[in-house]
Amino acid sequence: MSTHPTATPPAALQWSADNCSIARSLEIVGERWTFLVLRELFQGVRRFDDLRVRTSISRQLLSERLKMLVERGLVRREPYRDEGRRQRHEYRLTETGLELYPILVALMAWGDAHLTGAEGPSMVLEHRDCGEAVHLEMRCAAGHVLTPREVGGRPGPGARRRAG
Repeated sequence: MSTHPTATPPAALQWSADNCSIARSLEIVGERWTFLVLRELFQGVRRFDDLRVRTSISRQLLSERLKMLVERGLVRREPYRDEGRRQRHEYRLTETGLELYPILVALMAWGDAHLTGAEGPSMVLEHRDCGEAVHLEMRCAAGHVLTPREVGGRPGPGARRRAG
């Protein structure tokens, strides 16, 4: 005989996950190479050959990722021409693409906390104006700093009841 009370199923089970913003976002950026390309673009690496060197990605795969990022509106192509050479394109983040930066910063912070060796992180982020370290935090609209255990979800306007 168990001494534990029967667990109440999570309320989330009443709702469909088919309309999930996380799932839709991962269709675009949920692949390792895409995030590595974005990492480089955030660091100011904009040219195809430089992106290839920094990510060690194949030409074909890099071309596919950049094409998809352009089609989805996260990156734009800008023409440039080095003297005596044909026109080429640089890749620059759009405002939509720039909005992904906190996600990369959060991944980096998690990796620094849990995966960095004894030598420490390979990069630290700082505020360009004052030089202080940058960190992310969650806040509610009232300004309270939150931990993950203090945040709950509830159905939003796009939520759909689960069938059956």
